[in-house]
Amino acid sequence: MRSTGKYFEDLALAHAQRSGLNLITRNFNCRYGELDLVMRDREIVVFLEVRYRRSQSHGGALDSVSASKRERLTRTASLFLQANPDLGRHACRFDVIAISGTQDSPTINWQRNAFETA
Repeated sequence: MRSTGKYFEDLALAHAQRSGLNLITRNFNCRYGELDLVMRDREIVVFLEVRYRRSQSHGGALDSVSASKRERLTRTASLFLQANPDLGRHACRFDVIAISGTQDSPTINWQRNAFETA
């Protein structure tokens, strides 16, 4: 399963880079969770969550980012910014790249500014 996740994370990374974002780091881990991709969109730090669902039968990839997941992402991003204070001076946003379909025929839905922090 991890190799499938890595494949779609690589796909999302390439998609974001083609759109002009620059990678800061990937797979940042702390006690609250993991940030899939941390990128820069000009002067904005983007925390990019990658979600993959083969089918929509149990809700789509975008729907899988629950309130508790958003809270964990927010806490993890806060610790990341504490560890990288030079980035903490920039505006931040949370994006979700939701991917569905198969490796041969993926559908990418990039939701910029997918949620606001409390």
